[in-house]
Amino acid sequence: MSLILRNPHSVLALLKTRPKDMTRLNVPPQASNDAWEAVVRLARSQGVNVTTATQRSNKAPRGPVAAESSRMGVAEAFAEERRPLSVEELFGSVGQKGLWLALDSLQDPHNVGAIFRAAAFFGVKGIILTQERSAPLTATVYDVASGGMEYVPFCVQVNLQRAFEVAKKAGLWVLGSSEHAQDDLESIPRDRPWLLVLGNEEKGLRRLTSESCDLLCKIPSLGEVGSLNVSVAAGIMISRLSK
Repeated sequence: MSLILRNPHSVLALLKTRPKDMTRLNVPPQASNDAWEAVVRLARSQGVNVTTATQRSNKAPRGPVAAESSRMGVAEAFAEERRPLSVEELFGSVGQKGLWLALDSLQDPHNVGAIFRAAAFFGVKGIILTQERSAPLTATVYDVASGGMEYVPFCVQVNLQRAFEVAKKAGLWVLGSSEHAQDDLESIPRDRPWLLVLGNEEKGLRRLTSESCDLLCKIPSLGEVGSLNVSVAAGIMISRLSK
């Protein structure tokens, strides 16, 4: 799948990690900010085709990518999506500590992107995504992640339980996040590698997913609202478990 990226930070990360997957960069006659200027410099040094908005009518791509790209004067990068790993590759080197994530049927691409951004910030080792009932990894996810999609390895699984089996054999403990859990996040030990599982925005963890976890935990509410957006909860839990 081809992507059209409009966040300079996601484009810059892509150029630093896999420049051969960027097919073209289109920018206005003058870059709009310092971040885009850095993108243009790096793209040219990597041999990426850089065009200006005035050249675009003659060189715009055809097909689905062209249909997605309709605004003149907007900086855009055209690139290929990142290749996912196998679940065996994702858990190929598990040490005494470390944190991985599993996203069980998250459907909002903004949540997925925000979680990838937090994961990259805190050094998460990898992320499992479910293939069905999940947001596809579109350009929106890449741009919201602001570079996080390039730095966090991931795999896409049909059977999440099988992924848990591979993770457990590699030495990980599976920790589910649920507002109905008895244990608080603060009680979870940090002296072991964890696979933290986050559930759907509305329904939370599926029953089989919950039953496959070694432990369940929650973030205790200190106010009148009893739950958090999944990407906000993810950031809090990642911060706690990464230390």
